[in-house]
Amino acid sequence: MKMPLNLVAAMLLAMAVCMPGATPAGAADAVDLSKVPQLKETPEQREARMQWFHDAKFGMFLHWGPVALSGKELSWSRYANRPWDINGKMLPSEPDYNYDHLYEKFNPVKFNADEWVKIAQEAGMKYMVLICKHHDGFSMYDSKLTEYDIMATPYGKDIVKQFADACHRAGMRLGLYYSTRDWYNPDYLVGDNVKYDQWYRGQVEELLTNYGKVDLLWFDHVGGQNWGLWKFDELFSMMYRLQPELIVNNRAARFCGPKTPEDKGPATPAIKKMTDGDFGTPEQAVGTMDLKHSWESCMTLVGGQWSWQPNGKMYSFEQTFDILVSCVTGGGNLLLNLGPMPSGEIEGRQVALLKQVGDWIKPRAAAIYGTRGGPFRNGKWGGSSHRGNTIYVFAKEWQGDVLSLGAVPQKITAAKKLTDGSEVACKQTDTGVELTLAAAGRDPFYTVIALTLEQPVPDGTVIEGVR
Repeated sequence: MKMPLNLVAAMLLAMAVCMPGATPAGAADAVDLSKVPQLKETPEQREARMQWFHDAKFGMFLHWGPVALSGKELSWSRYANRPWDINGKMLPSEPDYNYDHLYEKFNPVKFNADEWVKIAQEAGMKYMVLICKHHDGFSMYDSKLTEYDIMATPYGKDIVKQFADACHRAGMRLGLYYSTRDWYNPDYLVGDNVKYDQWYRGQVEELLTNYGKVDLLWFDHVGGQNWGLWKFDELFSMMYRLQPELIVNNRAARFCGPKTPEDKGPATPAIKKMTDGDFGTPEQAVGTMDLKHSWESCMTLVGGQWSWQPNGKMYSFEQTFDILVSCVTGGGNLLLNLGPMPSGEIEGRQVALLKQVGDWIKPRAAAIYGTRGGPFRNGKWGGSSHRGNTIYVFAKEWQGDVLSLGAVPQKITAAKKLTDGSEVACKQTDTGVELTLAAAGRDPFYTVIALTLEQPVPDGTVIEGVR
C-alpha cells in the first residue's frame, strides 16, 4: 500500500536534511554539477550529444490520461484552483470532483505500446514523447510517491513501463514528459515549497531510474515566480548522474521569477545555463528559421487540443507535411501530438493520415533525416536542407516554370529531381541560381531537387531564398 502524499514528502525532506553531506538550503555551490553537460561541454561535444536529435527531425507527442474519458483538454478542463497559472485566473479553491475521479473509470484495455511505436515508425517519426504527469497531477506510471497514479485505476498497469519497453525493443528514441506545475498536490507552491520541490524531484528520479535509457526529458513549466522555491542545481545534478546522455528542453524553469525585489532571479549563472536546456519549444506554431539554436515545434494534429477530442478538426495531409518541411528547412524538428482514445487506441483517421505522411517521406528521406536547415531562407516558396556537398531544395511555388534563388558560392555540378533522378535545368551565376522545370515534370505539392556542389555547404549558412 502506498503512503499518503504528504507523509512521503515529509520523509523525503527529513532524509535530505539528515543525510550526510546533504546540501544546506541556499548552498548551490555545494552540489556536484560536474556531470551536467551544459556547463562543461565543448561545441563539438554538444553536437555529438545532440546529433541524434538534430538528425531525427520528426517525433510523436502523446497527451493521454483519464481525461480522455471526457473528451476535454488535459488539465485545463479541470475546474479548480490553479496556483499561479499562466493566465492568472483563479478558480474555486475546492477541487473538481468529477475531473479528479475520472481515474476510477480509466481502463484502456486496448492499449498496445508496440502498436503505437509501429504507427510512429510508419509515419517516419524517429522519437516519441509520452506524458508521465501533466498539470493535473495524475501520474501515468507506478509512482511510489503518490496514490494518484495509474496503479489506482481499473487498468492497474504501468503505462510508462510498457511504452518505454516498446520503444527500446524497436530502437525508437524514448522521451518522457513531466510537468513540474501541479494543481492537485496540496504542497505545490505552499510556503517555501520545500515539500513539493523534494517530491517532484523524487518523481523525476523515479522516471530516470526505472525505465532504462531515457533519451529526452520534456519539462513543462514550474509556475510560481520565485527562483528561491526550486533547487534546480540538485535536479540537474541528479538527472545527469542517472542519465549522462540526456537531452532536456528549455522549460525546466519556465515562469519562474523574479517576482519580488528580494528574488533576484537564478542564484548562479550555472543555474540559468542549465535551465535554458538544450532546445527551444515553440508551441502551436512553426519556429522561425534559426540555424544557430536547436528548436522543436510542438503542435497538435487535431483541433488545437492536446488530449483526445472526438470529431475534432484534423490537419490535412498537405498541411501536415507543410509544417514538417517548414521545420526541417528552418533548422528545427516537429513534435506532432496525438491524443489517444480512452480505449488506448489511436484514432483510425489519424493513423491513416500519418501513414500518408510516412509514404510521402520515404522517397524524400535523404532530404530530411540527417540534414541541417538552409542554406536558402525558407518561406511560402519552400525551403532547403543540406548534407555534405548536397543541397535539397523543396520547391513549392514557382514563377511559371522557373525558381530563382540566391547566389551559392560553391559551384553546382548537377541538379536532379530526388524522387526519380531526372535532370533539372540549372543556371548558376554570381547573382543567383535559376532552376527550370515544367509543371508536368513536378511532383504534387513539393518537388525536391538535389543540387550537387563541388564543396560542402557550411552549417549555419543563410542565403536569401526566392529572388
